[in-house]
Amino acid sequence: MAGMVRTLEDPPPSHVRKPPLNHRSAVAPTPSHRPVRQSFAALRNSGYRAQFVTYFLAMMADNIEHVISYWVMFRKFHSPALAGFAVLSHWLPFLLFSVASGALADRFDPRRLIQCGMGLFILASLGWGYFFLTDTIEVWHAMVLLLIHGCAGVLWATPGQVLLYDIVGAADLPSGVRLNATSRYLGILVGPAVGSAILLAFGPAYGILLNTIFYLPAVLWLVNAPYGPRFRKGAAPPKRAVRGFADIVQAIREIVGQSTIVSMTVLAGCASFFIGNAYNAQLPGFAENLGHGDPGLAYSMLLAADAAGGLLAGVVLERMALLKPAPRTAIVLALLWCCALIGFAASDNYQVALALLFAAGFLELTFNAMAQTLVQLNAHEEIRGRTLGLFKMASLGLRAFSAVTVGLIGSLIGVHWSLALSALVLVAITCVLLWVGQGPAGSDGSCNQVGQSWRKRGGPPAEQLGCTSSRRGTWRSRNENPSMRSTTARS
Repeated sequence: MAGMVRTLEDPPPSHVRKPPLNHRSAVAPTPSHRPVRQSFAALRNSGYRAQFVTYFLAMMADNIEHVISYWVMFRKFHSPALAGFAVLSHWLPFLLFSVASGALADRFDPRRLIQCGMGLFILASLGWGYFFLTDTIEVWHAMVLLLIHGCAGVLWATPGQVLLYDIVGAADLPSGVRLNATSRYLGILVGPAVGSAILLAFGPAYGILLNTIFYLPAVLWLVNAPYGPRFRKGAAPPKRAVRGFADIVQAIREIVGQSTIVSMTVLAGCASFFIGNAYNAQLPGFAENLGHGDPGLAYSMLLAADAAGGLLAGVVLERMALLKPAPRTAIVLALLWCCALIGFAASDNYQVALALLFAAGFLELTFNAMAQTLVQLNAHEEIRGRTLGLFKMASLGLRAFSAVTVGLIGSLIGVHWSLALSALVLVAITCVLLWVGQGPAGSDGSCNQVGQSWRKRGGPPAEQLGCTSSRRGTWRSRNENPSMRSTTARS
């Protein structure tokens, strides 16, 4: 009986033949052996749980600062121009410096960059507190503090995504990105409520000084968090110089042959440019036009519906482990998001508008998180920061222009028409992206190469990455062989 028991260390019997390395079973696992997707997979990682909590606290603090500082600026200056500058100063730094921030994350430890971002957030809050206490704030003081706050967000966003990959890895990255997006929506929901309570209890000066405490957990956790370049397995990629705005052009050149990254960046950029979150600023006008009871309460309900939809999307999709990342799926979800916003803009019934805005929040989180996941998974390690910086530049930086497409044009033709027309333009763009992506994935074997590369690194198979690019598998060889790189450039 003892002879019939074979341990895992024993060699297999002679009649059991091992398949050759190039055998089909060695390339792709059979369905019965594929890992089952788990609900809330990233939260099973203790490091990610710490990141999730500190991310939520920092996001809540960000929104608390908005509530208090915007209220004081309104009471002090009554300046629409300053309110407009507050929006531009929040998004323009993402447009100008996201790729540079990603380049810094490629070269240096992203933990330290995030700590610098948190430090700038704290500096901005301390600055607001000083001017509120002394009652000496002027317009130019407010403009400087708003710019510091915007630059802090840039140092947090892209390095934070690079660090997220180090924490959860490729297999749990879709869950991590989606849960981070859920945490952001939770911060947007909770932050204004907490900010209003702090404002009433402590006043603007002491309230915004108290707000600095919420940034500290992220700073302290990142001091010794075991993630970043020092803890990555394998040989470290060569470090590249940070070249400022030249990195934007170089990043575009390096991703131009990777169809998944290009399509998701274009999708996120167009959604940000034409719609973004500009319709949130127009919700008071929608609430008044819908004529449902008290306009203030109606506005609050519309704002809460959009945020609650995104929050529910994160919980439901994580709980049921639905929707594996795929470019076509992300584009279809963006198309449905546009349809929900068109319906909202055309609706004259408050209950229908509320439901459509809830659906829009649900779909926005879903397609944005999926697009970012696909970019993360397909980005090469040597340029992950720059690639994510380019995506952030498109998905966040271009929101500065949605104030024109929805807001400024809305002042001329009405916000209902401006939102509907902007969404219709985005519908046309998403249809073009669907048509362009009709080609068969992996017909030239590139997805097989990517799949083998990801399996070596513990990631999902290429089918889950939405791989469609024939150049993905040859990125390393081009960059290691100067003659091949020059040939590719000439072609």
